[in-house]
Amino acid sequence: MANRIAVVISQGQSQNPAKRGLEEDLVAALLMEPGIDVTVIPHLYDLQADGTGMLALTGIKGNMIVLSWLYERAARWVLDRNGIQGKEGQTVVRMDEDDDEEDAADEAADDDKARVIDQRSIPDRRIYCIDLRVHNKAQPYVDEIKRIADENRQKLVQLGDWIQGDPSPAAMNRFQQPTNDTALGGGLPIVPAEPTANGQPPTGPTDTPAGLAVPATAASGSSSPGGEAFVADVVRIEEDGSRRWYPVIDFSRCTNCMECIDFCLFGVYGVDQAETILVEQPDNCRKGCPACSRVCPENAIIFPQHKTPAIAGSPVIAGGLKIDLSRLFGSPDEGKSAVEIAALERDEQLMMAGRETVGMNVGIRKRQADQPAEPKDELDDLIDALDELDL
Repeated sequence: MANRIAVVISQGQSQNPAKRGLEEDLVAALLMEPGIDVTVIPHLYDLQADGTGMLALTGIKGNMIVLSWLYERAARWVLDRNGIQGKEGQTVVRMDEDDDEEDAADEAADDDKARVIDQRSIPDRRIYCIDLRVHNKAQPYVDEIKRIADENRQKLVQLGDWIQGDPSPAAMNRFQQPTNDTALGGGLPIVPAEPTANGQPPTGPTDTPAGLAVPATAASGSSSPGGEAFVADVVRIEEDGSRRWYPVIDFSRCTNCMECIDFCLFGVYGVDQAETILVEQPDNCRKGCPACSRVCPENAIIFPQHKTPAIAGSPVIAGGLKIDLSRLFGSPDEGKSAVEIAALERDEQLMMAGRETVGMNVGIRKRQADQPAEPKDELDDLIDALDELDL
């Protein structure tokens, strides 16, 4: 059993000095924490599925803490679409709005609709996603990482007691504070660098697999508060790539209704062998267009970089039972619904691609056709009478 936990720091897309400073403060603070392996990656949302960044993340098999400049929900489902799955880890570092909507989200989770996630097998590990926009100082994040690491360490110790009976104090101490050759790291293997010609340790990054770099300050070792040496794993990923724009599906809300695949005319969506919706061609998506998110009846489609929180992955109730989604998704004051706005956005992208516009005639609310007919009331009779007058 590995007495270590992997921490992934996803860098911001820009070179904003405040963001970079926070990221580096986190790295520096975590270097002094035993049992924590740190991986620094480019922006999580921009990573290519077959790139070095995702290779590093898929190599992490145990529990994972991911800090990014995204809503927790968005980060979780970006990881999921790349096959990095696990149970949702609970964190106390949250946006203020999370607390306001917790009850609504819990109530939505209690409905009787079948969700895609109910049919999936989830690995027995925890993934904790933390939004770096909550605090502008590193210490609250460091405290939370230490809390999660301690919580996981205690669970491992309890599991060890259950499996091994009553281990000796020396064995338990070795289990809680493993030496470098007994602990299992959470990331990719690190290859030590050869000493320089004068026999001194290298001053630059050590050698690692292609695209990875470990600062010498991390690989050279430090001392724990108890005086024992330990090695802090810090892996830095370098990956060339531009900013991306594509939808991410929240399968804890998705009911596989297929409205998104009917609505999108750019070949973004597809289905897998189990006839479950998926984002098949993410880079076919038109940059800046969130239209499919607006028509999703369960608010299950996320565009992590959109300026509207509900589309970017903020925790809001699924569906439109208690929230006016037209306003939530940024509908203007003249009264257009979210679906009408989506149709206009789609037409704009079709025109930019040199194609014919379709308006509300294609892929709009097909589920309405399946609704049972309700008995007519007096208002219906009045409207029918007006129609017969042909005014």
